[in-house]
Amino acid sequence: MLLLGVLFVIMTSARAQQPPSGQAPPVGDTRIVELRQADLWSKRSGFDAEILTGNVVFFHKGAFMYCDSAYLFQQSNRFEAFSNVRMEQGDTLFVYGDYLHYDGNSQLARLRNNIRMEDRNVTLFTDSLDYDRTVNLGYYFEGGMLVDEENELTSFWGQYAPDTKEALFSDSVKLVNEDYTIYADTLKYNTESKYADILGPSRIVSDSGYVHTSKGWYNTVTEDARLLDRSEVYSNDGTKVLIGDTILYNRLTGEGEVFGNMYLEDKARKAILQGNYGFYNEKTEYGLATDSAFAIDYSQKERMFLHGDTLLMVTDSVYRDIRAYDGVRFYRSDIQGICDSLHYASRDSMVYLTGNPVLWNEHNQILGDRIDLLLNDSTLEKAMIRDYAFAIQDRNIDKQYNQLSGRDMTAFFRDGELYHVLVEGNAQSLYYLLEKDSTIIGLNKTESPYLSMDIENDQIRRLKLWSTTKAVTTPLPQLREEDTRLQGFVWLHYLRPTGPDDIFRSNERRASEAVEQRPRRFQRENVTL
Repeated sequence: MLLLGVLFVIMTSARAQQPPSGQAPPVGDTRIVELRQADLWSKRSGFDAEILTGNVVFFHKGAFMYCDSAYLFQQSNRFEAFSNVRMEQGDTLFVYGDYLHYDGNSQLARLRNNIRMEDRNVTLFTDSLDYDRTVNLGYYFEGGMLVDEENELTSFWGQYAPDTKEALFSDSVKLVNEDYTIYADTLKYNTESKYADILGPSRIVSDSGYVHTSKGWYNTVTEDARLLDRSEVYSNDGTKVLIGDTILYNRLTGEGEVFGNMYLEDKARKAILQGNYGFYNEKTEYGLATDSAFAIDYSQKERMFLHGDTLLMVTDSVYRDIRAYDGVRFYRSDIQGICDSLHYASRDSMVYLTGNPVLWNEHNQILGDRIDLLLNDSTLEKAMIRDYAFAIQDRNIDKQYNQLSGRDMTAFFRDGELYHVLVEGNAQSLYYLLEKDSTIIGLNKTESPYLSMDIENDQIRRLKLWSTTKAVTTPLPQLREEDTRLQGFVWLHYLRPTGPDDIFRSNERRASEAVEQRPRRFQRENVTL
């Protein structure tokens, strides 16, 4: 009975020395983990720990820790807590779990099983959480989930800093929002700003499309994104793709702004738009490219390559319009051209060239104030030159050229080859007359209000002039150099695009071949689009 009485006095004294829960620690060494409360204290022989049960409360450096039972190791300044574990730090951070190992020297708390960490509107769920109080950082390593009012994030490894509101996730990261889902390798998320920093290969998926990126940030509230390192934005059906070194993109508006090596492709309509700067709206299907901009149309067997200082592409559910401005050059194996501005309208299969346009086909060159091209299934069918027209055919023999000029001209093509020409108003022609064995007879010059010409294998087979005609043929030996050129003749072969890589050259003419005043009979107010 004496032994039991002494033990009771010791236990009662130990409990009486602990301040009530929630009070500040007594003056002393704050490094020591303090036992504030326990219903029952005991000590087992051969076991270093003090055994505490019932409403156990510890206090250390501003944090209270609660549990149903615990082992306290006073010599090493640590304890283990079991069942209904709870940590409270200030009035904002609360951590719950089944088990806690706390080291007072390192201030490292290791919590296991059914863990819930609450920081205002943020909750972290996991089964293994280490919380370093010296840097106020908690991290898990066997899978976890962080939830706030906007998003739900899961990953195999993650950490959360209550002070900065920064969370870092890696390995099988998934951010779920009401409108989209982000799958990532590594992701940083701020629970206050709602910004997600993408730090590894990631995919953003929504009803409107999906994004592939490896670096950038995403505002999960406004859905603004800055995507780096050649990110890719796809439409939901995968037929449209936008790629760039840096992309500013908003999922709600569907607008993307691209800096550096923009690549925009419409796979359904088989068109590509590229440039060092670009803009695209996936909802209106409006695209713009500048700075080394070019477009590729691969809807037909022969690809069309188009360059301009600025390119615009507008697409609806059926039709597509492409516009090019300043320094326009285009190349296709069967036709090439240059101009100041170009407009392609798929609605009527027309291409409109303005601003000193020049067109080449085979050995033929056509220039004028304005050229309109009619395409049939993307194959050139007709070229209409208005207000001033000049057609030249290179005979590839000692600078000999067949020439045709007039006010308005229509050139007809079959299978990519010129076969008929009609000139209306002030028609003039110069062409070499040939014997059947191709011996040159002389140079024939005609003048008439109207003229039509049939061409076969680059040879004039039939010529018709009306209503009044003036014609003269000069034998070859009697030809003077000035007789071999019509007024306004200029052969611009050095400007002709020779291939897809040749569309970026300047269209500037030589000083001696600059655009001169048109002959008086052709002067008329320019027609513009």
